[in-house]
Amino acid sequence: MVELENIEKRFGDHTVLDNVSLSVAEGSVMALVGPSGGGKSTLLRCINLLEIPTSGSVEIAGDRLEFRPGVRMGIKQIQLLRRHTGMVFQNFQLFPHRTVIENVTEGLTTVLKWPKDRARERAMTLLEKVGLAHKAEVWPSTLSGGQQQRVAIARALAPSPKVLLCDEPTSALDPELSGEVVDVLAQLAREGTTMVMATHDLRLASRIANEVIVLDAGVVVETGSSRDIFTNPKRERTKRFIATLTHEGHTHGEGI
Repeated sequence: MVELENIEKRFGDHTVLDNVSLSVAEGSVMALVGPSGGGKSTLLRCINLLEIPTSGSVEIAGDRLEFRPGVRMGIKQIQLLRRHTGMVFQNFQLFPHRTVIENVTEGLTTVLKWPKDRARERAMTLLEKVGLAHKAEVWPSTLSGGQQQRVAIARALAPSPKVLLCDEPTSALDPELSGEVVDVLAQLAREGTTMVMATHDLRLASRIANEVIVLDAGVVVETGSSRDIFTNPKRERTKRFIATLTHEGHTHGEGI
């Protein structure tokens, strides 16, 4: 479903990702974890080309692009890959001047040119799925952070993307509200939604990820099942990182 090969990303002389490869099977969930600044959000953004890799290749659902230093990619080629993805951002990114349901229908009517009735029906189905159908006509500012993120998930799912990308989807929320979002993402995982998420939320990653990749300083330190990574990591760098997550979880009253 998603194949990244030998991805390198440089900002000037600074290498953020160094020869990173990963493969995500259809219907599976991959968590990208690691210390802040390790490159996990940049790698996630390379999948839908919000960040353009310096070199390497990205393939989603059979569409593949190769990148080389100094060679610019056309917008049509970028959109070809990007249309396979839905993106959930750390800070929701809802339109404040649109109601909840308008946030979900906006991309369908504006970009995909769906009729309004069809878009509204799709939006209501998704708001029902995330438990917010009763909030369809309110403004985002009246919602809690957890509710706003659930609306953002519904919006990302609206065009039926092949893969859902989540960039730290719970990090802006306190533990109680993040639980709402974890529950929704867990339900999507059970339904077979292909997901890649960058996260430091141990509860989220351990609960729903099939595979975990640990990134540090732009390189893959370790890969494995969520059970192996979180209970029996092999690399010392991974052990230190998991220890800090476990300590933070207990500090905030969270468990695995």
